[in-house]
Amino acid sequence: MKIALLALLGLALGALGGAALGIGAGLAWVEIFKTTSFEGYSGMLVFFTFMPLGTAVGGIAGALLFGMIAIRDAEIAIEREPARRSDR
Repeated sequence: MKIALLALLGLALGALGGAALGIGAGLAWVEIFKTTSFEGYSGMLVFFTFMPLGTAVGGIAGALLFGMIAIRDAEIAIEREPARRSDR
């Protein structure tokens, strides 16, 4: 259950981060390639192409990352056993 909840959290956070990065990449694309702004074409390009792509990629990457962290955390012992003293 913990793994599923962390994967969902990663999906949400990754989607938000990916959308922000997608908008940034779209704005950079518009500036670098001098996309026309006729009737809002450059804005539609950014918000209907780059933002959804960034959201999808970020959501998948976040879910996988948080899921992998949760799986590895389940394998790692939380408490270490005290070291045994050798009798000298």
